[in-house]
Amino acid sequence: MQENNRETIIDKFLTLKGAIRELWLIFISKIFTILAYSLVNSTLVLWLSSDLKMSDSGAGFIIASWSTFLTIFTVMVGSLVDAVGIRKSLIAGFSIAAISRLVMAIFAIKWIALPLGLLPLALGEALQTPVMVAAVKRFSSTKQRSMAFSVYYAMMNVGFAIAGWTFDKIRAGLGEYGHYTLPLIGLQISTYQTIIFLGMLFTLPNILIAWLLIRNGIEVTDKGPVIVPEEIKYKDKSFLEASILSFKDALADWLRIFSGLWTQTRFYKFLAFFALVVFTKLILYHMYYTFPKFAIRELGEGAPVGRIFGMLNAVIVIILAPIIGALTTKISAYRAVIIGTSISSLSVFLLAINPQIFLPLANGYFGHAIAKWLDLSGQVNPLYCAIVLCVVLYSIGECFYSPRLYEYPTAIAPKGQEGSYLALSMLPYFFAKFFVGTISGFLLEKYCPAEGARNTQMLWFIVAAMAMITPIGLLIYKKQIKVEEQGRED
Repeated sequence: MQENNRETIIDKFLTLKGAIRELWLIFISKIFTILAYSLVNSTLVLWLSSDLKMSDSGAGFIIASWSTFLTIFTVMVGSLVDAVGIRKSLIAGFSIAAISRLVMAIFAIKWIALPLGLLPLALGEALQTPVMVAAVKRFSSTKQRSMAFSVYYAMMNVGFAIAGWTFDKIRAGLGEYGHYTLPLIGLQISTYQTIIFLGMLFTLPNILIAWLLIRNGIEVTDKGPVIVPEEIKYKDKSFLEASILSFKDALADWLRIFSGLWTQTRFYKFLAFFALVVFTKLILYHMYYTFPKFAIRELGEGAPVGRIFGMLNAVIVIILAPIIGALTTKISAYRAVIIGTSISSLSVFLLAINPQIFLPLANGYFGHAIAKWLDLSGQVNPLYCAIVLCVVLYSIGECFYSPRLYEYPTAIAPKGQEGSYLALSMLPYFFAKFFVGTISGFLLEKYCPAEGARNTQMLWFIVAAMAMITPIGLLIYKKQIKVEEQGRED
């Protein structure tokens, strides 16, 4: 009888049994990080319009600018770990984010909340994710690493799910435009400021974890954990000076790498692939910056927009991503991306048709299940059915294509340049965030204004049509873009 040497999912998880405490602390920190990030990110566009009294287009422009700074800072902080070390980088990132969120929660004044709150928040956020990814790698052995990143990804979605539920509960308890009085100081803040304040509170445990529990110089090798003096590049400099010098180093490295890549034919295939993928990725940003206002205006104040997208999407991804990943291991990354982006893009068309089509579903078991889940009373608006079906299909598509976006750069990159290609794969998202931030405000003003006639089906038709550029483009230019993946089916 042939021995079965294949590892089960339990065997893989058990590789983390002997993991050092720092790895588990990073997993816990990731939940708090995403919880705080998602709460604030979901509230941002509503806070700008309601508390800072901005128009839809004005709020959209601020979102676009902020997202641009966030992407720039994220790209630039990659070398900061080498400059000041993981622990100091995390303490700085969490502290900056906490202070920024506190400013945004207390001051509803543009010239204070934007330059002293929102802008530095971009830096605080940027100092977290890349550093935490580096920490997972440093705190795990080669055998543990694959499972470590899987758990890390799962914790991220746990954070999104909790944030979606919390976002709705706070709004339901205080009212869409209600107020909360902070204890001790007696300051009254709005519902959206309360959510941002809660995001600040969820950041505080991370500061304590990084400051008190993560050890300096701890690193895991294949022989076990060791404590080694960190090779701090700018150990005689202050944090600010080290940050500036590391940003300069990062910019120089990027310019050097980027200029060299233009001579490679594969690099043009890589750029074309991610330029096309970005159109489906626009859906996610619209769900953050267009969907909340659309849902509140169409479904009424207090509409459970957090659970409808943030929570439902996260739960589906947690359950289905590993299953779909296991079932599609022999399919090429390119084919999986076409399948996934087709499903995700087509899902948005459900919001582009008359919601009355879903009235039989709303009056049946499906509608009753939605009402129970979302705590709805009375007859269920058929638009809820359209949104839920859209999110379910979008999430299934995401499980096909999103994990493979990390695989494609490594498949197309020349040996030894995988890191450069992975880093540069973030560039198209830089333009996507700016584009969605800008266009979302104009789409809302034209097709879903706070007052006046609306044509929200056209709004989502435009979003869906743009998203379809991805699968159609990948099919049309398959011969020009695709590269062979060893052991994978086309």
